[in-house]
Parts: sequence; structure tokens; C-alpha cells
Amino acid sequence: MSTDRQAEGGLSLDAQRKQVEAYAKLYDIHLTDVIVDAGQSGKTLERPGLQSALSKNEQGLAQALLVAKLDRLTRSVVDLGDLMDRYFARDHWALLCVADQIDTRTASGRLVLNVLVSVSQWEREAIAERTS
Repeated sequence: MSTDRQAEGGLSLDAQRKQVEAYAKLYDIHLTDVIVDAGQSGKTLERPGLQSALSKNEQGLAQALLVAKLDRLTRSVVDLGDLMDRYFARDHWALLCVADQIDTRTASGRLVLNVLVSVSQWEREAIAERTS
């Protein structure tokens, strides 16, 4: 969550945690850790929490990354491509997203992921244009 307005709109850290925990329970997923990047924007991958989560995957401590909403992970097509290539390719780990119902273990999940991140990047760029 990067703004107070997002917190007011139901995207508070507590709300996101509850969504992730409910999703995990529904799909019988064991959460090895819940990592929070408080106040950090999804416009960069250089966030301590994200790097910690990716490190846990690399160390074999987790098999997937579960996020509440895709734009909390990234709003960049380039960064998503990098994440997919490095971490979430079919033979590596899965990326799961609660709000957007993404599961990269399936072809449809990967398609939806690519469409949604393109929309997220457009939204970020449109906001930047309006504010400048």
C-alpha cells in the first residue's frame, strides 16, 4: 500500500493480509511467511519485502509468491517480464494473485497476468501524465 487513499479504499495492509490468508485457507496453501512492504510503491522491484520473498523462493523455502493484488507486486511490463523469466517460469515457482485470480501454473493464468500488468502500467503512466 503506497497511499492513505488506498488504505481508505479497502487496500489497507490489514485488509490485504486478510485476503491473502483467506485465499491460502480456501486453496489449502501453507503460508511460510507473510512479508509486508509498508508504504512501498509497486513501481520498483527494489523493495526489501519483495527481495526477501524472492530470496525465500530461491532458497527453496517457498514454492510460490502469493500477492493480494498484482499492482502491489509491479506496475511495469518490463519488471513483470523480468520476474516471470527469473522466478515464475513454468519450471520454477508460481505467482498467485488473490484479487486478480492469477495462477501462473496455468496457460490462462499467464495470459491474464500479461493483460493485467499492461493495464497497470498504462494506469501508472496516465496518472503521471495527469499530475504533470
